[in-house]
Amino acid sequence: MSDPAAAPCAVASLARTEPLLGTASRVRRWLLVEQPGPWGEDALLESRLDEGVARVVEANSRRHGVRVVLIRRPGWQASERSSVFLARTDPSHSWLEQLELDDPDELAALDLSVLTADRAPGIGRLGPAGGVHLVCTNGRHDRCCADFGRPVIRALQAAGAADVWECTHIGGDRFAANIVSFPSGVYLGRVPPEEAVAMLADLANGIVALDHYRGRSCYPPLVQAAEISARRHLGASRLGALTVVSTAYRGPDEVQVVLDAGPEGGRMVVQVARTLGDLDQLTCAGGPPARPWRYELLSLRPA
Repeated sequence: MSDPAAAPCAVASLARTEPLLGTASRVRRWLLVEQPGPWGEDALLESRLDEGVARVVEANSRRHGVRVVLIRRPGWQASERSSVFLARTDPSHSWLEQLELDDPDELAALDLSVLTADRAPGIGRLGPAGGVHLVCTNGRHDRCCADFGRPVIRALQAAGAADVWECTHIGGDRFAANIVSFPSGVYLGRVPPEEAVAMLADLANGIVALDHYRGRSCYPPLVQAAEISARRHLGASRLGALTVVSTAYRGPDEVQVVLDAGPEGGRMVVQVARTLGDLDQLTCAGGPPARPWRYELLSLRPA
């Protein structure tokens, strides 16, 4: 049970200047399901989705290593047909495909093994050219997601931003407001409402707000931290400006990453280590305190 007198986790995280880098959830296969209405803490099983269908989807997603996220249009506008997105956020093979379903049973029948494919399987149509952007607003999971996420959604809605959805938990409540973009898998955290419109416009054009960049879901946390460190060093905000060439782990808590910055920047070697930080309450949802990972840049040099 959370302490109602305690500072919200997002406020406390900002106060202790907890870094954002290396905190994106590690996911490469996604199923995004339009489900208007309220969501519970366990959103898939605590929504208006038929429980039998939800349990089949849950079992299928576990079998195929797929992350299921419920989404709804800003303002909870219902559609005659439910939108479903299949997304692969792989560093070299990312794609987004959209389907419309008439019957919830169709969701249970979806073959999620297609998410292992390097290319969109063609069972629907290609997703929007500028991508799809999700803002976590699941207050039943953590109050900060609603308190910080909803103002961002309202700002984007007022500006007429396209292809923006509210979503259930995507990880990192204490970094709210959180946005994850598809098919890139880019995570942004601590997004202010007044900057959200510009950030998403840039992201649709392949430009990442480095001060709010948590990482890409295709990479392990240590590699995320190395990639972000290199981007900050070079001022490389264009998503395609850096490519991970190879990784070499030196135990579970240290990695050496070779990155390619193209003809102008060449290749560089980045070495990053992690240690456990101080014991803190990392979510408003309660549970025991935990120690978040802290990442340290050990070296950055030309290859």
